Amino acid sequence: MVRVVFELANGERQSVEADETGSLMQAAVAAGVEGIDADCGGSMVCGTCHVYVPQEWQAKLPDKSEMESEILDYVPVPHPDARLSCQIPVTPELEGLTVKLPATQR
Repeated sequence: MVRVVFELANGERQSVEADETGSLMQAAVAAGVEGIDADCGGSMVCGTCHVYVPQEWQAKLPDKSEMESEILDYVPVPHPDARLSCQIPVTPELEGLTVKLPATQR
């Protein structure tokens, strides 16, 4: 298990033990993280699981695909550090990661 922290839009933090066989989105949904809507269930078509990943952690993630970039262009408030949490596999390198959630997913 890998510990990651979700910082909610109101500043509250929720620590989650994430299974290394899934995505950050799956871990958030399983833990009931408020603010991760995940309407498409991880199909990368809705953008309702996007999070902000600090720059210092970006190199530990897979590159954004063209489709992910396009989805992120249409979230309510586009942000340079935004990623779809469904596209972030949980790996041991993410131990201690804190991601921020946007004020809204839609």
